[in-house]
Amino acid sequence: MKRTLALLAGILLSITGYAQNKTLPSVNVKTLEGQAINVQTLGQTGKITVISFWATWCSPCKKELDAISEIYEDWQKKYDVELIAISTDDARSAAKVPGVVDAKGWKYRILLDSNKELSIAANIQSVPYTFLLDQKGNIVYEHIGYAPGDEDELEERIAALAGKK
Repeated sequence: MKRTLALLAGILLSITGYAQNKTLPSVNVKTLEGQAINVQTLGQTGKITVISFWATWCSPCKKELDAISEIYEDWQKKYDVELIAISTDDARSAAKVPGVVDAKGWKYRILLDSNKELSIAANIQSVPYTFLLDQKGNIVYEHIGYAPGDEDELEERIAALAGKK
């Protein structure tokens, strides 16, 4: 009985440890200029990183990115955070991405996952979807969907990572 309990405790601890160290998959996405980038490098900057998956046709996605845009400069100053917006638009609609970004005035780094390779590898089934990465590149928070105020919860989590809570 003790062996069984010890085995179960060990399994639970290893699962918990694995969940806390979830990282981005090794998958390439493209910049707006067509350059390939492996997404694992996104979490290796030493910064807190927010990755927001979005699409040009997704109204909640654009609302979320607009809401964050209003406070993003403050986040950068307070927490040294970087937001990367990854479009999940297919190859045909990806041509609209630069126009949307320019019209919105977003100052984020924009990447394209037109072939859905990253979305599939990271099990992103709908947008908006947000990852929060700590300074070591570990995914420490995931959020699906958007409702006004979600950016406040995200900021609380960023502040905690930055040690400013």
